[in-house]
Amino acid sequence: MSKLAVVALGGNALLRGDQKGTIDEQEQNTADTLENMVYLLKEDYNLVISHGNGPQVGNILMRNDAGEQIYSIAQMPLDICVADSQGGIGYMIERILRNVLRKHDIDKNVISVITQVVVDKNDRAFNDPRKRVGKIYSKSEAEELMKSKGWIFKEEVKAEGGWRRVVPSPVPISIMNEEIIRDLALAGNVVIAAGGGGIPVYIDEENNVRPAEAVIDKDLASSLMGARIRADEFYILTDVPYVYINYKKPDQKIMEFLNYADCYKYLKQGMFSEGSMAPKIRAALNFIEKGGNKSVITEATKLEDRSFGTKITMEYEN
Repeated sequence: MSKLAVVALGGNALLRGDQKGTIDEQEQNTADTLENMVYLLKEDYNLVISHGNGPQVGNILMRNDAGEQIYSIAQMPLDICVADSQGGIGYMIERILRNVLRKHDIDKNVISVITQVVVDKNDRAFNDPRKRVGKIYSKSEAEELMKSKGWIFKEEVKAEGGWRRVVPSPVPISIMNEEIIRDLALAGNVVIAAGGGGIPVYIDEENNVRPAEAVIDKDLASSLMGARIRADEFYILTDVPYVYINYKKPDQKIMEFLNYADCYKYLKQGMFSEGSMAPKIRAALNFIEKGGNKSVITEATKLEDRSFGTKITMEYEN
């Protein structure tokens, strides 16, 4: 029986840190990453693909700013910007994947699902926004925007005198159309869903769907989606081939296999940086905790090589 897997493409899978972000660069990176996923299809996996959107949604927000300042074009709210990035990136992945599949003589449909992800409107993140988005402003510009738009800013550590907007990053609690996503995948279609963590929405007192001015961690949303569609395996593609403990220290150690208890212990000990690996570890653990069989964290171009990657299971694999 075919396995169902969710594969979360990290930002590095679409755009490298030293690149400008041209469409040619993004398309080549995407093609290289998707080539490494072909083996899963050849091994009869059913796939759901998610993706990041950090640089792309940042650019959309800057276009928002420029349009308003230069041409008096009304700015769109954050949920619309996330939806915009989902559509654009989903289209790019879908088109390139169709070409990759044709190259390998694989006959499958590919479909992108613009995905809303439900959050709790009372999530404490709404009272403590921390996720930085958009461009860097001067202090005077930030103060003016705080007055005119009610935005919240924090000083940038890496840019002296710079200030950046911060927004809430609430915990996802459910994925809209999750059963449809599962049904499409189990029918043999490759599904692209929950891009950029999904479009954050909440349900109001009258059971209406309302937009939330927030962003959701894409690995956490992908992990939740994997659990909700009852996937067997969850893959996080990033820019390192393994998870390490004591990273970049003399006693650095590769962890190829981890069980849930040890991985959770290392997380609590602060072995994983909050700015990079810790959110991925939490997502991997959440998937296992909710019934998934295996989480794998590996470098985007190493997916096909089973000797790479950290495999996390409830108990150690035999």
